[in-house]
Amino acid sequence: MDHDADRATVTEVLARAGCVAAEEEADELIAAAASGSGRDLADLVARRLTGEPLAWITGHTNFCGLDVAVDPGVYVPRWQSEPLARLAADLLPPTGTGVDLATGSGAVAMVMQVARPAARVVATEIDPAAVRCARRNGVEVHPGHLDRPLPADLAGEVDVLCAVLPYVPSNALHLLPRDVVAFEPRVALDGGAAGLDLVAAVIGAGRHWIRPGGWVVLEIGGDQVPAVTALLEGSGYAAAGALVDGDGDPRAVYGRRSGSPSASREGPGHRSQPGP
Repeated sequence: MDHDADRATVTEVLARAGCVAAEEEADELIAAAASGSGRDLADLVARRLTGEPLAWITGHTNFCGLDVAVDPGVYVPRWQSEPLARLAADLLPPTGTGVDLATGSGAVAMVMQVARPAARVVATEIDPAAVRCARRNGVEVHPGHLDRPLPADLAGEVDVLCAVLPYVPSNALHLLPRDVVAFEPRVALDGGAAGLDLVAAVIGAGRHWIRPGGWVVLEIGGDQVPAVTALLEGSGYAAAGALVDGDGDPRAVYGRRSGSPSASREGPGHRSQPGP
């Protein structure tokens, strides 16, 4: 069949269904159908029209310029999380130790490892399907809840601890896009009554793992910056600040564990080695 005709037809169908980036999605679906996997383009388009995440259909997504494998059922990394990943990579010393909790597909851990190939990057994940996916992406991932499965020898040795955790309040989940609620795993969305149950838990646990002068970087909702900043400051973190995403919305909060950092561990404005 004619590629241009396919592209025009698929783009029109997706656009009518409300896909904002219809042309780009059409290209990805056509490429997936032509990959030799035996998948039919019409079937792939039909799946997308149900609201199924594009990454589940094609099997991958782009994150910070990296090709990340994403299996069906695994939380899809968002472009809004890219500033967090880049900051975590910037703060990680070349031979330091980075931790990514609740890693999902392993996208953030991948960014840190590519930017700092001589560093040790460790991740955790509670969902078995996501564990398998992250390992396929080359991530050292330990199965379990948040920091519980981290190797004991990392206590007090972590330079950067980051996490993209669920932060949507339970009573606000219905406000999310219908396809997100229908397809994305609830455990990756529901942050508890105020949305900060897991965020607060990680801030508290981080003191056990992060070395003095090390950093914690956490994704949050825009209206949660004051509350999370207060949690950080109340738990012995200084230099707290917020990151914004490409739309200018607050997307992450970071803080530095109190203590004397080494000269190589500068603040968020420092970039000793370009990230991906």
